[in-house]
Amino acid sequence: MKQFGGPAAFIDRNDINTDEIIPAKYLTEITKKALQPHLLEDLHLEGQKFDPYGPEMQSAKALVTRANFGCGSSREHAVWALEVNDINLVIGESFARIFRQNMFNCGILAVELSKADLDRLFALKGQVSIAVDLEEEKLTAASGGATVECSFTLNPFDKKLIGAGGWLAFADANY
Repeated sequence: MKQFGGPAAFIDRNDINTDEIIPAKYLTEITKKALQPHLLEDLHLEGQKFDPYGPEMQSAKALVTRANFGCGSSREHAVWALEVNDINLVIGESFARIFRQNMFNCGILAVELSKADLDRLFALKGQVSIAVDLEEEKLTAASGGATVECSFTLNPFDKKLIGAGGWLAFADANY
């Protein structure tokens, strides 16, 4: 089974929309690979330092954000931009409904946590690595000697999609 997690990048803002995840000017690209260098390039975080080309983002396998991630248009390109950048896990308080389902369809795990649990993750200092136990529906974030453990829930179908590696793999195995 695919492993979820790894080095994490933190984006401390609500309502990050699909145009900020992948700018609309790249929607004419015909390959997912062409989207890769443009992930989050139009994201601006007031009062925060964020570099979409910096080492934190370049090594990230997981994103930790706030509420309503993936709002805006329901284009699948935004999820593809995460996928082609090897992001396999996004953690937030909530996700736009269609965006969340597109993540599962592409084999990317969307984990919803309470604001209190997110605050505990954001309080970690330094390079944070996150490990997920999909069967137990638990994640562990570690930085230095500090760890934060959180539980989450997935509906059985989404868990099957993720376990299979996304919708196409699930369909191939089951139909």
